[in-house]
Amino acid sequence: MRRLNAIDQVFKALADSSRRKLLDELFMNNGQTLSELCQLLEMSRQAVTKHLVILEEANLVVVEWHGRNKLHYLNSVPISEISKRWINKFEHSRFEALSELKYELEEGHNR
Repeated sequence: MRRLNAIDQVFKALADSSRRKLLDELFMNNGQTLSELCQLLEMSRQAVTKHLVILEEANLVVVEWHGRNKLHYLNSVPISEISKRWINKFEHSRFEALSELKYELEEGHNR
């Protein structure tokens, strides 16, 4: 079986609503334990663990051990990279069009 590249892993991880909910929760309250995250989702501890593994493999979640506690943290860098590659390049033309519209409206108003 072919190994997914980094960007494919991110898209795979983001494809599931439960994983997106986990990321949203970590965005709002970073550094949570597995038990804390399990309270937020209506699924077994094993299912949450499987989702977290996929998020870790995509580098969207990083783990730090504090004594016996394993804390999960959001890593937003892969999402930022997706934004730069897939979203921002389409924004430029939209901003240009708005700028031109503003100019045309102001010029028409000044006549």
